[in-house]
Amino acid sequence: MSTTHEWPHLFTEGSPDSPVLLLLHGTGGSEHDLLPLVDELSPGAGYLSPRGPVQEHGMNRWFRRFGEGKFDVDDVVRRAGELAGFLEWARGNYGIEDRQLVAVGFSNGANIGLATTLLHPEAVDTTVAFSGMYPLDGRAVETDLSGASVALFNGSADPMAPMDSVVRLGSVLESRGAHVDRNVRDGGHGLHPTEVTTAATWIAAHTREVSHD
Repeated sequence: MSTTHEWPHLFTEGSPDSPVLLLLHGTGGSEHDLLPLVDELSPGAGYLSPRGPVQEHGMNRWFRRFGEGKFDVDDVVRRAGELAGFLEWARGNYGIEDRQLVAVGFSNGANIGLATTLLHPEAVDTTVAFSGMYPLDGRAVETDLSGASVALFNGSADPMAPMDSVVRLGSVLESRGAHVDRNVRDGGHGLHPTEVTTAATWIAAHTREVSHD
């Protein structure tokens, strides 16, 4: 991707008093996939919905992998940096510097959202991860995450996001100072309606008031 403004994405401003949801689709999805969740998660919110820049057998993804659950961590780090750069551009381009950005990702999208928060909390420090896992296996995280808040939603029997990786994710986040809310349900990979309801309550509780002085 040569320049950030060429990154395919959708943007809607929403209410100026509301957050902007950064929507991060799963493998094989597009920038349209998570749009139906916006009003359920945060009525009146704006949204910024980019398309994953990596192709895997014709499917959009956010970073390369060597196999199921085996991430190319160097590429994860690179793509998280690219996403952080895109967010900096979007804030200025759309005049949303003062708006709170809340990353909402599913599966592969949750993983790039988590990686970006872990490595670039200045870009996005409030993250809702559905069916995500630890994306930086073997890589030390030294970032100060004392201002970050992360909500994790996982299935207890998810083979694509194993619970040991989810536990490690929470531990790493907390060790760097982040506030972590863990939500585990029965079942496997997916996004359940009860999780959306809980996430909406969490977003409302973690949304800053916008000053218009």
